[in-house]
Amino acid sequence: MLKYLKDLTEFAGPSGNEDNVREYIKEKISGKVDEVITDRMGNLIALKKGKGSGKKILLDAHMDEVGFMVTNINEDGTLSFAPVGGVDTRVVIGKKVKVGKDVIGIIGYKAIHLQRDGYLSTPKYSELKIDIGAKSKAEAEKLVKIGDYVSFVTSYEERGDYIIAKALDDRCGCSVLMDLIEEGIETDHDVYFAFTVQEETGLRGPAIIAEQLNVDIAIAVETTTSGDDPELERQLWSTHLGDGPAITFMHSGYVVNQTIFEKLVETAKQNNIPFQYKMRTVGGTNARRYALTGIPAGVVSVPARYIHSPVSIINKKDYEHTLALLREFLRRKDF
Repeated sequence: MLKYLKDLTEFAGPSGNEDNVREYIKEKISGKVDEVITDRMGNLIALKKGKGSGKKILLDAHMDEVGFMVTNINEDGTLSFAPVGGVDTRVVIGKKVKVGKDVIGIIGYKAIHLQRDGYLSTPKYSELKIDIGAKSKAEAEKLVKIGDYVSFVTSYEERGDYIIAKALDDRCGCSVLMDLIEEGIETDHDVYFAFTVQEETGLRGPAIIAEQLNVDIAIAVETTTSGDDPELERQLWSTHLGDGPAITFMHSGYVVNQTIFEKLVETAKQNNIPFQYKMRTVGGTNARRYALTGIPAGVVSVPARYIHSPVSIINKKDYEHTLALLREFLRRKDF
């Protein structure tokens, strides 16, 4: 368990730039499944054949993370940039980033004492710049180019029961799928493990998977916002770290298939696996995309504090119980 999470989180892989993540996963799971393919969209799909005449079940975890892209190289050598996915400007100021393959920069903003509205103002992306230490546009152009991807730079840490890292959304889900493969789980069902692309920019990866795989059920294995931090009062929490995996009943654009939802809850209860309901319905997952193609879909998530930021936090026990829930769910025979 957790054999791969450190490596996964430290790769740079904003939406549309998942190549390094995909190649790493492919290398680690090869020989442990019956088939591995990469489709024309860039999704990595692995098949573990069942031992009986069961259903075809798809587990989905997206490889991409939120990040940025260079939109202009300015005369003073700084870089203008735009978000790739949903990133609040308030969490990026002063943060270390990597531009392209190996150029390090810092996201800068006008000093507080020079701001008209002081620290209470929320900056626009047009007001932020990436400083890579270049003194001029000509110097910066030798190092980077317009269209280069930008990602946070954060080292993985474990502190007691907690894991601190970037990109836990959704390298955490990718890690869970890899752990299931590593275990050599046996089930009556054919299980497809889909490591998908471009979830953060519109749930794009799964759009063509339904064309390729005639599956009966899909489960999005996600990382979701917790809310148990200083920003919110308890009644507004979505989930809570340490209470187990979050099972979603509804989110933006999708009411979860009732049968799958109930079987996930039942599986947790029957096996004494701690779980919680995701209590806020904002946000979305690839489950919505699968449902739009006619595939019944559910969602199981590991709660995370400070999601879509340079530093997120999960609880190891939540990860362990998510793995256990999916393991037992796959063993069911009553789909």
